[in-house]
Amino acid sequence: MPPKKRSSGTPQKKELKGNMKSGSPDSGENAVLSPERHKDKEPEFVSLSEELQATNPICDHAWRIWEREIRSMDKANMPYSNRQQWGACLFIAGMELDGLSLTFTQFLKVVGLSVKQFISLVRKMDVNVDTISPKVNTALKRLENKYDVTLALYQRFVKTCEKMSAEPDKAKRTELWESSWTMFLLAKGTFLQMEDDLVIAFQLLLCVLEFFTKRFTPSLLQSPYKSAFSSSTLSPPTRTSRRNQGKAKTRPPEMDVQLLETLCKESDCSVDEVKNVYQTTFCAFLDSVGLSGLQGLPPLETLSKQYEELYHKNKDFDARLFLVDDETLSPSKTEVSKVEMTPRKNLSGDDVAIPVPQTPIRAAMNSIQQLRVDLTSVSDQPSSNLVVYYKNCTVDPSEEIRKRVEELGQVFIKRFAQAVGQHCEGLGRKRFNLGAQLYYKVMESMLKSEEKRLSVQNFSKLLNNAAFHTSLLACALEVVIATYVGNSLKSGGFGRNLGASDSVETDLCFPWILDVFQLPAFDFYKVIESFIKAEPTLKHDMMKHLEQCEHVIMESLAWKTDSPLFDLLKQSREEGPGEQAEPPATLNQPLHHNHTAADLYLSPVRQPPATESEPLAPGTKALRSNSLSLFYKKLYRMAYLRLKTLFSHLLTSHPELEPIIWTLLQHTLQNEYELMRDRHLDQLIMSAMYAICKVKNVDLRFKTIVTTYKEMPNTNQETFKRVLIREGQYDSIIVFYNLVFMQKLKTNILQYSSPRPPPLSPIPRIPCSPYKNSPLRVPGSNNVYVSPLKSSRMSPVVMTPRSRILISIGESFGSADKFQKINEMVSSTDWSLKRRLDGGSAPKPLKRLRFDMDGQDETDGRWDLYSIFLFSYLSKFES
Repeated sequence: MPPKKRSSGTPQKKELKGNMKSGSPDSGENAVLSPERHKDKEPEFVSLSEELQATNPICDHAWRIWEREIRSMDKANMPYSNRQQWGACLFIAGMELDGLSLTFTQFLKVVGLSVKQFISLVRKMDVNVDTISPKVNTALKRLENKYDVTLALYQRFVKTCEKMSAEPDKAKRTELWESSWTMFLLAKGTFLQMEDDLVIAFQLLLCVLEFFTKRFTPSLLQSPYKSAFSSSTLSPPTRTSRRNQGKAKTRPPEMDVQLLETLCKESDCSVDEVKNVYQTTFCAFLDSVGLSGLQGLPPLETLSKQYEELYHKNKDFDARLFLVDDETLSPSKTEVSKVEMTPRKNLSGDDVAIPVPQTPIRAAMNSIQQLRVDLTSVSDQPSSNLVVYYKNCTVDPSEEIRKRVEELGQVFIKRFAQAVGQHCEGLGRKRFNLGAQLYYKVMESMLKSEEKRLSVQNFSKLLNNAAFHTSLLACALEVVIATYVGNSLKSGGFGRNLGASDSVETDLCFPWILDVFQLPAFDFYKVIESFIKAEPTLKHDMMKHLEQCEHVIMESLAWKTDSPLFDLLKQSREEGPGEQAEPPATLNQPLHHNHTAADLYLSPVRQPPATESEPLAPGTKALRSNSLSLFYKKLYRMAYLRLKTLFSHLLTSHPELEPIIWTLLQHTLQNEYELMRDRHLDQLIMSAMYAICKVKNVDLRFKTIVTTYKEMPNTNQETFKRVLIREGQYDSIIVFYNLVFMQKLKTNILQYSSPRPPPLSPIPRIPCSPYKNSPLRVPGSNNVYVSPLKSSRMSPVVMTPRSRILISIGESFGSADKFQKINEMVSSTDWSLKRRLDGGSAPKPLKRLRFDMDGQDETDGRWDLYSIFLFSYLSKFES
């Protein structure tokens, strides 16, 4: 392991030199904390605020968080001291006000926590669901991702250095390790925009190791690195002084190809890709710091000073501290390496599955290697078989396909470089070529399957369909991207909110590729299932990833305003009440279909073909869209399974409510699908559950619903914190329920309290596992399973007669002055005032999402008064 003592090149006690001007929006009296202004707060809190160089506004905001949210928390669930919790409150306030002065490491040093401990603490503090804003949550997630990636890289760095170096002098070995690790951190931080891209960062690390290793004395290296030196190996290492550094002759750095190949081979890494990183990114870095022509070793002091500046600019954690096992960077003790079952030969010669620890880097390299092996015999140009299919078409698509691939390739490479780093065009080109190989391979497989199924060889309509080709290429590239960056989805996956303001340019996760190609998600959805069936070499985790992409499309992406899905739904409705996207009567039938990509992309919109100038002839019946029908079949089953999962966590004592909630949800998706526009399926599920509980006098509060929802896997807090209300105005799910959902469906909801309620919708047929606690397979998918959740943690009680109206009352969604604003809204005839609760110049989302507090009764007179005001206001919409 690295030495515990730090050399002179790494700063030790500079940790509390914050920059008050940088990052602080305040000036004058707010720039420095004034203790006399904070006599209403605990002295220890004010003292900590001074240590953390908080401004007056940050101190005030942090204290409000502590007073309203944290002080009353159950201490049994919060194993942290008041000082540590105060520190977290100050961090939250500083992030929200853009006023943090110290770096993250400096913050951790003061409060005495590690990265993992601090992140765990902040997440435990999200007691009222809105304590942690999306802004803070996003910043924490990026910090955590960067930490996880850097930790994995450091562990591999240590392992490689121990295998490589035979330097007997501990001091020299220490300095070499510090220099190489610091240079890597500097290169990664200055030339990679996506510092959490594990693969590219690891390839850059190999370049740095090559740079230092070839400057070693060969006798101080171990095999196989000792024998890897080329005849052109540089002279033994000498330390270049800072005085003579500027006088060194500049010349392009010479790559020791044999040494680099050895490093790549030992790491199962692509030599071509590492060479590309070396010749572009690494050489550009060396040139930028004046080390291109350096013959000896760079001064550690110079590297450390440059990294120090970068670290303070970014205000995150000091990754040099990994070298001394600093407590702020220690991993959680509960974390263990993932174990995969890898076939190994045992002593008796039989194949057995032995658990082998898989580090993140090893897992990534294995996945990439497997993909490259699968595509070894495939070209990034059409095969001879594909050319034959092209020639058999009525209209030869060859030239259009070639042009399209070329144009999309240029777009992809440009956007890839923008996301990853300005010198990464070459890597982008290599990844696009892998995607093109997979694109042509799967296209040929699809056509062979269609030929066998239909006994035809002329696929002119399909092969001249631009949406099909763009979707197929995008799907192939998504497989390549997910293989390299991990099987992840933007913003935590399923809960991704359409209104989120995340930067697309620095995140390659799905749906990045859709944005690059300007491809509607509904078009992309059509190719996913056929792609999986046509490519038998896809690994299990990649099939699961593509199915997750399909779910994200069905839950939100396909419902964007400009989605072609709405055109199909509008046409389906125009055909008459008997023409539905998918009749409910089919719900209890198995989800079996033989639709292929060709069926979905060529699915009739009007039959026979018609345009606005050529309407359908009288009496001619349009055929239902295959793509719309299949979409709704899958949507219904996914929606029901999610509802059932949430229901099993909340309402097991009221099983009779499940089919009623499902009926309302199914009715909404079928007849009020406009409620899904720019929204998320889970928002409708939670609203439908709350509405039925209200009308059935079952006490289930929104706080309980969203708290449970938040604990479910693959969910995102923005799903219930930031919901579209109208015209670009976003607010909490309670506001959405009161102002939109309940108003649109009030009549339908109230029918369920009448003696003759509406007929129940059929329950979608969900295959049940014969084992009670075994996972259930998601209908319409091959490899996605959902395990039963824990039993209910609540005991619903009957509501009082006074609170039987449907409006969500007894649950605050704003600060105290909101009630006065609501009064003004009710009495005012000015629509511009009614459409915003903050009274400002532009509509803004509410900054608070406060739910009912413990011991607060819904029959409280204050809440009844509020409900009267709001109900009076909402009733005006009906007239």
